[in-house]
Amino acid sequence: MIGITVLGSTGSIGASTLDVIRRHPDRYRLIAISANSDVERMRAQCVEWQPRFAVMSDAGAAERLRGELRQVAPDVEILSGAEGLIRVAALDEVQYVMAAIVGAAGLLPTLAAARAGKRVLLANKEALVMSGRLFMDAVRQHGAELLPIDSEHNAIFQCMPPDFHAGLEQSGVRHILLTASGGPFRSTPLAELEQVTPDQACAHPNWVMGRKISVDSATMMNKGLEVIEACWLFNARPDQIEVVIHPQSVIHSLVQYADGSVLAQLGNPDMRTPIAHALAWPSRMDSGVAPLDLFQIARLDFERPDLVRFPCLKLAWEALRAGGTATTVLNAANEVAVAAFLAREIPFTGIARIVADALGGVALNAGDTLDQVLAADAAARAFAATAARRWAA
Repeated sequence: MIGITVLGSTGSIGASTLDVIRRHPDRYRLIAISANSDVERMRAQCVEWQPRFAVMSDAGAAERLRGELRQVAPDVEILSGAEGLIRVAALDEVQYVMAAIVGAAGLLPTLAAARAGKRVLLANKEALVMSGRLFMDAVRQHGAELLPIDSEHNAIFQCMPPDFHAGLEQSGVRHILLTASGGPFRSTPLAELEQVTPDQACAHPNWVMGRKISVDSATMMNKGLEVIEACWLFNARPDQIEVVIHPQSVIHSLVQYADGSVLAQLGNPDMRTPIAHALAWPSRMDSGVAPLDLFQIARLDFERPDLVRFPCLKLAWEALRAGGTATTVLNAANEVAVAAFLAREIPFTGIARIVADALGGVALNAGDTLDQVLAADAAARAFAATAARRWAA
């Protein structure tokens, strides 16, 4: 049986992963799970799955979980903090690691999984956005397998030729077409965006996601992060990637070839499809997702993104072209700004303004070492936090 660690098991990706694994008890064994501070959900998962390890990022939550499990799951070893996450990502009995921790907190354990030569099922954008070169070098040097879980990147992976790592042009690929739903504000009058509430921003029309990634979808920062991620995953230049708004979220992405062919991966908007694909690759297995009914869909629409409406997407392109730690700064400032918006400390439109100010105000470096990356991340967070406090004051 294949041993699995699920980093971020109480989130939407983690829960979907457990649902897929549950359907194939003869193929997979859950060795370790992790969460930030949700003791109630983690307790339920430990009781059901009886993993060897459960990790809570928050030390206080780990202590509470330890007390909760003393009678019902005494064999589960409770770990905490970054050290615990790194440990379970590199366990000898684990072959696959689902990297589904949201934000920069997922970087170190995901990097540890790559350095341990695991099959990394990458649902954490930040590992590549913050430190793409370092992460890809670790994958190559340690013989890890990297399979994307984002529906768009997984779709691209499915449509790519097997030799794409040699370069897109050499393998006959002309463009990657990265689809985006456009989120809940695709047609909202621009003047109304200043008054958008967190609940409105989190009401995605197609996907059920956590609040942070839902806000990123509403600003289209998530698509900007995905463009950066795609460059690293597929050895692509920025000019080889195009973003296409596709409101139905049925075509998850496309690959355009030099001979005029365009290959697309279609499916219902359910993350269990890419999760099952990555778990079973190169085979296929049941995911629990209903087959796509083209007659019910009836139509597919496409449009270009409006960079005035979605300035975060434009900022992501700018950071990508700037290189070095610009994408690290972009990601860190965005995380702080989104948290401030969700706390109702800044308006929705303030997210892009804070990110833009951080890109112009934080010193950049080459990002050649993990220390450089983490220093840029810390500096951007401090800058953005100060900007958010000034706004609130």
